[in-house]
Amino acid sequence: MAAWASKAGFAVFLTVVLVWSLFPLYYAGITSLSTDTELFVPHYWPHALYLGNFADLFGRTRLLTGIFNSVIVGAATLAISFAVSLLAAYPIACITFPGRRLFMFAVLATTMFPQVAVLAGFYELARALHIYNTLVAVVLSYVLLVAPFMLWLLTAYMRALPREIEDIAIIDGAPPLTILLKVFLPLLWPGMAATGLLAFIAVWNEFLFAFTLTLTEDVHTAPVALAMLGGQTPHDLPWGDLMAASVVLTLPVAVLAGVFQSKMISGLTAGAVNG
Repeated sequence: MAAWASKAGFAVFLTVVLVWSLFPLYYAGITSLSTDTELFVPHYWPHALYLGNFADLFGRTRLLTGIFNSVIVGAATLAISFAVSLLAAYPIACITFPGRRLFMFAVLATTMFPQVAVLAGFYELARALHIYNTLVAVVLSYVLLVAPFMLWLLTAYMRALPREIEDIAIIDGAPPLTILLKVFLPLLWPGMAATGLLAFIAVWNEFLFAFTLTLTEDVHTAPVALAMLGGQTPHDLPWGDLMAASVVLTLPVAVLAGVFQSKMISGLTAGAVNG
């Protein structure tokens, strides 16, 4: 009886957590399918499949340009961050040298600074390098944000790999870069999937740097393009378009999470038990 009550209580708890977590997304979805007259009438089921908000969104706004820019920025950020993090994680994880622990704590400390603390400095740097209002400035700022986090996690994943694999490769005469790319890299896919997805979510949703370092609509990322949909007052806000945009911007992350779900879970589990 106690076991049954415990399972029932846990099921109720999970149900409450799921409803609490998913209801805002569900309500945004049904709001995006509502007409202007239905928006301010509370309802929990769409009365009709109204797609006018999506038509207005893509017909009158630059959201598609923002999504395209976000995809480019996210892909470039992940490519550069993975290259830097992997090349740095290999010697940190496999070579013992003085100051290694201090270096890792310094890397971790860089992730603790609030973004606004370095925003002004990076803005001046972008102006000095003549990359202001370009996607290059956004990519470089995002690399500085996510590369330390990725380095910390990839180092933990690499430390968990058996050292005997590296020893055999060294005996066979493989150079360090070959060991990293052909021995370690295939074994790191679960950790890389988890790390990459978390970094992509952070980049996809980032607003402050993208808003500060871009000026014109042709280089705005998706969050900035979404913010530009707003009016001057709450009554001027196109709520239907905003909800439709929220649904559209959530779908890529949801799809990626579903595709890489198994690798992400195994990667997070591996990183949780290795420091």
